Amino acid sequence: MVTSPELDRTTVLRESAAAEGHLARICFKTGPPTHTGVELEWTVHDAADPARPVDGERLRAALGRHSPRTLDRASPADPLPHGGTVTVEPGGQLEISTAPRSSLATLIHAADGDIAELSGLLDAAGLVLGRSGIDPHRPPRPVVEGPRYRAMRQLFDRRGPAGRTMMYSTAGLQVCLDAGEPEHLPDRWAAVHALGPPLLAAFATADRHAGRSTGWASARMAAWYGIEPARTRPVWTPTTDVDPVTAWTRYVLAAPLLCVRGDGPDWTPPPGITFADWVDGALPRPPTTDDLDYHVSTLFPPVRPRGYLELRYLDTQPGRGWMLPLAVLAVLFADPATVRAARDVAGPVAHRWYPAARHGLRDPALAAAAADLFDLALAALPRLDLPAALHDDIDRGVRRRRDAAGRSHR
Repeated sequence: MVTSPELDRTTVLRESAAAEGHLARICFKTGPPTHTGVELEWTVHDAADPARPVDGERLRAALGRHSPRTLDRASPADPLPHGGTVTVEPGGQLEISTAPRSSLATLIHAADGDIAELSGLLDAAGLVLGRSGIDPHRPPRPVVEGPRYRAMRQLFDRRGPAGRTMMYSTAGLQVCLDAGEPEHLPDRWAAVHALGPPLLAAFATADRHAGRSTGWASARMAAWYGIEPARTRPVWTPTTDVDPVTAWTRYVLAAPLLCVRGDGPDWTPPPGITFADWVDGALPRPPTTDDLDYHVSTLFPPVRPRGYLELRYLDTQPGRGWMLPLAVLAVLFADPATVRAARDVAGPVAHRWYPAARHGLRDPALAAAAADLFDLALAALPRLDLPAALHDDIDRGVRRRRDAAGRSHR
């Protein structure tokens, strides 16, 4: 996440007001909305037998100098040719995080190039990237271990198997948008949440897991729903009447600790201790601003402020399908008028997170809202000034999605 200046990282937090001030500084960086980023995550499979487990050593050998240090402590962890960084999630999922770009065409070009490089490395090792938001072939299985992931697993296991499914089997597409000017932040904050259910429904790809139909359009989001609500529920709801900074601060301080970092292998905190409790003296040592930053990284709402707004509600898309939700969101948040129009369209279904994951576009209200959002995006798409071939590709893809949503709600 975006962190505070280095001198602030070891500041001891002895009262909630200091924690609130730190969160306000680092989580909402306001200004003109000019940048967009994307984080692309995939499950990884043996090319000949996609149900065969893929272990960390095979991934490390395939990634070579791009291997993250979670797999190889001696790795230089070089970025990909277009600047994307590679991480490996606990189930062996691979993720590329792009640098933010002011041009959507430049962002897509860079991401495309880095995906091609990553795919080439995997192909040489007999591996391929998955095409859906949850592993359709294999049950959950750990690949990367460490004290953070052990503490996470222990906490989530108290509620059932959903945590392991999320950790080891899911893959998402995250779109990152600027928070915007201070006067527009409340509208953008509400809109990125309100658009979540219809876009989740429209781009759901996670209906099969471990060789069977799940009964969900997005079993990836179903797994998130089964995890501790205090760290996964939406921060904003249609009935919320609180400014974004206040709402997020309350959310962060009220969330239970997932782990407390230390020198040993066990980072498991006492059950039920929130960050506010820690500030109030519940643990032997007081927290620092660095501890607060780390705590924020253990919270997983559908939208997470990290200086910018990180939209976490989309499933991984097959092939180059990731361009479509990226372009739709980029153009809908390109100016305040379109943001307001999109929020008006999505407002009546902004609370329908569960039906979106369960039924996808089989839910008529969500399908109708998705179709209208796609119409808005198509009307505004020329404003992005994309190269003609890329514009036409995205235009055709969004029209197909609009037509599918339109057929679903008739």
